[in-house]
Amino acid sequence: MATKPKTRKPTTGNTPEQTRLWLMYPPKLIKKPFIWEVGHKFKVTTNIRQASVNDEIGIVCLELNGPRAEVKAAIKWLEKAGVNVEPVEINVIES
Repeated sequence: MATKPKTRKPTTGNTPEQTRLWLMYPPKLIKKPFIWEVGHKFKVTTNIRQASVNDEIGIVCLELNGPRAEVKAAIKWLEKAGVNVEPVEINVIES
């Protein structure tokens, strides 16, 4: 007996999304509270997974959870503010 293939619903702006990002701050932006601002400006939950910050550079692994449109808007806002944003390549052990 053949089973009917599952149909996927198209993703919308309200589809929940979880994404992990590397944020790299130049020295002039290290003291700015970007993660706090993202959590207040957009309907996303932030989770710092890893961080290394000193006077010369800030590197943060940030997890964003929320509606797809809000996550995308938060990423664009960070980039426009001067933060370098890169996706995290998930480690096989974690997945």
